[in-house]
Amino acid sequence: MVVTRDKNPSAQETFLQMAQAAGLRGRLLITVGLLILVRLGIFIPIPGIDRARFAAETSNSAVYGFLNIFSGGGFSTLGIFALGIIPYINASIIIQLLTTALPSLENLQKNEGEAGRRKISAITRYIALGWAVIQSTGLTLGVLQKYALQPDIWFTVGTVIALTGGSMLIMWISELITEKGIGNGASLLIFVNIVAVLPQTLGNTIEFAQTGGREAIAQVIVLLLVFLVMIVGIVFVQEGTRRITIIFARRQVGRRLYRERTSYLPLRLNQGGVMPIIFASAVLILPTSLAGFLSGDNPVSKFLVQFSNLMQPGSWAYVGFYSILILFFSYFYASLIFQPDDVSKNLKKMGASIPGKRPGEATSKYLASVSNRLTLLGALFLCVVATVPTIVESATGVSSFRGFGATSLLILVGVAIDTAKQIQTYVISQRYEGMVKQ
Repeated sequence: MVVTRDKNPSAQETFLQMAQAAGLRGRLLITVGLLILVRLGIFIPIPGIDRARFAAETSNSAVYGFLNIFSGGGFSTLGIFALGIIPYINASIIIQLLTTALPSLENLQKNEGEAGRRKISAITRYIALGWAVIQSTGLTLGVLQKYALQPDIWFTVGTVIALTGGSMLIMWISELITEKGIGNGASLLIFVNIVAVLPQTLGNTIEFAQTGGREAIAQVIVLLLVFLVMIVGIVFVQEGTRRITIIFARRQVGRRLYRERTSYLPLRLNQGGVMPIIFASAVLILPTSLAGFLSGDNPVSKFLVQFSNLMQPGSWAYVGFYSILILFFSYFYASLIFQPDDVSKNLKKMGASIPGKRPGEATSKYLASVSNRLTLLGALFLCVVATVPTIVESATGVSSFRGFGATSLLILVGVAIDTAKQIQTYVISQRYEGMVKQ
């Protein structure tokens, strides 16, 4: 086996480990097999629905397009996996928010160790089950009954059970991938679902370029170049960190004196990842969804319709409101992830300090100011990533990438980087195990 002296393994060493090391090969096979199983389940249909009519009437809906991407086409085919991993993701977000608000959950996460984490995982599953029931019931009563061949009570009950069961099966598969496979199961499922939609999207784009002449080809090239530049920018921002120098004081244990040592505290430029864009997209899609479900001449329906017409993708009102939401949720999510007061207390307990900053309140204020500046830069970048594709699509007239925007790009790049890092970590651990055996 080829082993490099570098800190990170080479591509040759990584592929050799993937082919020869039984542990890594087994994990990869489990991951790929479960992902294929999920893809096959996408095409198991819910009985009793007029799919042709549903596809014809919802093909241009932004809401359904957004849901279809995250379900890997399962929503358009009306399969039992139409909800996908979305209820589990929503439950995880709810638990993350409640952990900061409820001291009992915070104690489970911080002080109870592995037992506490198992309890939080169990609570997350129960919330995901309840959320799946609510979403499947709302989807069945609000949308699917309109396209049902026999819209009776048995259709409603059966559809709710099928959608909920499919969502719970996907949740179990995602946890199985995380435990016995490679990478984060939920993230990989979303990654595969987005990739599964790409061939159709690229096919529509090629068809648009072939039928539109030279002008259409130029428009497609401009759009693809914008996506390429954005991917490069996302990689740099996802990997970007601010390293704050910290110094550990000298200490004596018995007769042994430990000298001062220097380390650093990494603060990510984009701490919230893709979550601010997901939250902002959900807020923008909610009025459109409610306008589709509600009917009549009441003031609420009229307001929702007017708001939906005003917030058309590509308009200045849409870009401005979308950017404000992203800025708000970026700071909100960063405040949940990074707690300057807790970090300052932990540094003080470890006997560490930031050069030029007194321990305690001064350190907390300094960390908060650095975090706020980083969050602003990250949020501005997310605004650019989220709005530029929509503006370019409107300018070029290429609508085949509708729905595949900033959220999809961030998820694809982020999951690819995290999975590659986990594989590299496993290869490095195998390298050191081989050195010990020798």
